[in-house]
Amino acid sequence: MQQLIGVGVLITAEGRLLLGKRKGSHGAGSWALPGGHLEAGESVASCAIRETAEETGIRVADVRHVDFTNDLFQEEGRQYITLFVEATAFSGIAEVLEPDKCEQWRWFSRQEMPENLFSPLQTLFEQGYRL
Repeated sequence: MQQLIGVGVLITAEGRLLLGKRKGSHGAGSWALPGGHLEAGESVASCAIRETAEETGIRVADVRHVDFTNDLFQEEGRQYITLFVEATAFSGIAEVLEPDKCEQWRWFSRQEMPENLFSPLQTLFEQGYRL
């Protein structure tokens, strides 16, 4: 089983969380945070800033650690440790900059949260994270 480290970026505005609908990779059809793989030698904050800009065009700042999850993707033979961070400041409007990986970006309140969350995000909520 391949072990990987992912970074998920929690961006909130007015009590709403930014989520993208995944496509073209594992978890296709589920809703996930901006983020991606931590590259060798890269800091978690740098990864969060880079991935968010690449995927959405949003510039994040003031990145702080929130929690982590450990998820198995048996079908793909992968184990992901996902490091979740929160960006307490951001600028820009979310755009789909990687259309082969994401269908759309939307803001969701806790009450409107879709049921089909990407499994690491679902695990984070099950561990007690609240908006």
